[in-house]
Amino acid sequence: MQIQYDTKTDLLYIRLDDQKQAVINKRLSEDIVLDIGEGDKIVGIEILDASEHLNLERLLPVKYKVASEVAA
Repeated sequence: MQIQYDTKTDLLYIRLDDQKQAVINKRLSEDIVLDIGEGDKIVGIEILDASEHLNLERLLPVKYKVASEVAA
């Protein structure tokens, strides 16, 4: 699992599966998008305006990668 946070865009991306695969984006709300992979499994979760929805200071005291650009 990887967690990436882009401070410029306030985008948090949680990658649950490291396997390279084609994904379909499924928008749950205005700010939450799921990446659905093979077998209809959730591969990633994208949270837009993350600081408005989450307490990032509590969520990210673990190892995390701050990216200036999150790969699509």
